[in-house]
Amino acid sequence: MGDKQIIAAHSRAAVRARYAFIALVALSFLFAQSLYITALADKKKKPNYGHIKLSVKTVDPNGYEVLIDGNGAGRTTVSERLLKLDEGSHKVEIVFPNGERWIREFVVSGGRIYCIGLAYSERAIPIPAALPCPYPVNVSAPATANDGEVITFAADVAYKGQSALNYTWTVSPAGARIISGAGTPTIMVDTTGIGRQAVTAILVVDDGSGERTCRQVAQALTNITVNIPEPPKSRIYDQFEPPAFDDVKARLDNLAIELQNAPATQGHIIVYSGRRSRVGQADRLAARAKEYLTKDRGIDSSRLMVINGGYRESDYFELWLVPQGAEPPQATPTMQPSDAQPGSDNLRPRRSRRR
Repeated sequence: MGDKQIIAAHSRAAVRARYAFIALVALSFLFAQSLYITALADKKKKPNYGHIKLSVKTVDPNGYEVLIDGNGAGRTTVSERLLKLDEGSHKVEIVFPNGERWIREFVVSGGRIYCIGLAYSERAIPIPAALPCPYPVNVSAPATANDGEVITFAADVAYKGQSALNYTWTVSPAGARIISGAGTPTIMVDTTGIGRQAVTAILVVDDGSGERTCRQVAQALTNITVNIPEPPKSRIYDQFEPPAFDDVKARLDNLAIELQNAPATQGHIIVYSGRRSRVGQADRLAARAKEYLTKDRGIDSSRLMVINGGYRESDYFELWLVPQGAEPPQATPTMQPSDAQPGSDNLRPRRSRRR
């Protein structure tokens, strides 16, 4: 019995050992299978980067600078270059010699290749000639002028074209009249009879091309004023102390000439008595002067006015020319009649020198 029990125990142990080996072999197989499957999965997994395949055809053997996201990435080549880029958005720039840039944004996916093929050749870009139109036009004129004066309106035209310009002027109001310069850059306008108005000159300039911008318009304005002439004024022609009547006659001769040259003018003679002159001296001297002018010089008495001016320190003459419409002169005595002191040596009249 004891031996049978021992044999049975050994048999059970052997069976357990065989099952353990089988389990170990199975686990090893499963691990190996797992590694194989993982390796296959790794082979099939998509990479996390892509490529840009770049080539630029050009006559420059040195190629052109390439920038990826603003960073230098070498230069272009005629043959294809393969640039590796991480997944995501990238900006590709190619800098050409004239400052131009070729710029594109790419969203790179893993495992994809983006091809760029460019052909570049330098070319001259023609610059069109500057057009002469529009061009500035300015018209100048005086700010004010008097009625009857001639106004000059002058145009300053900065035209750089080759065509001859046409100048067309119009002036207003209707009374204004162009007297010279029509069809030229400068005109002269007569303002006679305009009165208190403004004269406006409008200039149209065109080069005959028919282009709207080659037709320019400018204008200037001058205000017209009416000068009211000052009324005529009396003016003193001569003044003196009479030493003798012969000297007075010489001065009266000059007054007669002025009156003959101005038929509408009157002569006023103001005579003053001196402090110690005889009573009535001014009246006598004035009457004698008028008599000389009318009888000896032929002046109409209606054109002569004699005035007793009162008293001054000595006998005194004022000869005045009074235009038509002028205020007559006023006497300007320097003392009151009560201050006069007729002297005994002046009681006898003076004898005039014989002519």
